[in-house]
Amino acid sequence: MNAKVGIIMGSDSDLPVMRAAGDILSQLEVPFEMTIVSAHRTPDRLYEYAGNAEGRGLRVIIAGAGGAAHLPGMAASLSVLPVIGVPISATRLEGEDALLSIVQMPAGVPVATVAIDNATNAGILAAQMLATGDDALRQRLAQYKAALSAKVHDKARQLEDS
Repeated sequence: MNAKVGIIMGSDSDLPVMRAAGDILSQLEVPFEMTIVSAHRTPDRLYEYAGNAEGRGLRVIIAGAGGAAHLPGMAASLSVLPVIGVPISATRLEGEDALLSIVQMPAGVPVATVAIDNATNAGILAAQMLATGDDALRQRLAQYKAALSAKVHDKARQLEDS
């Protein structure tokens, strides 16, 4: 099945965080691809990846980056696809530098941004974007959220019974 979501990161050191986006997309049965694209070390690769993403069938890009965190913004500048930025806690500033870099995009180049190291939410948000035109995916998301609610109710009941 052709990928609908592209997950990119600046370095393989980001993989432990970014893997969570792929995990939730797999759980929701959303096809994705994952690769390394460095905004600073491989700018030509970034231009090619983001510039051709829509033509390859992608509908959303999730971009994780730490430090200066230019990858999400540059991907957004090169594509009309929605981009979700995941700030990675890769520096002594524990991701705050990346968060500010990703969220402070200029007018006309939006990047949706999730919490530091929260690639799971990036995957869910990408699925929700796709679900606006996919009833089956919307149902899988509803089931996922119902399961989250049931888990909280179960934990509350266990605590109250103890």
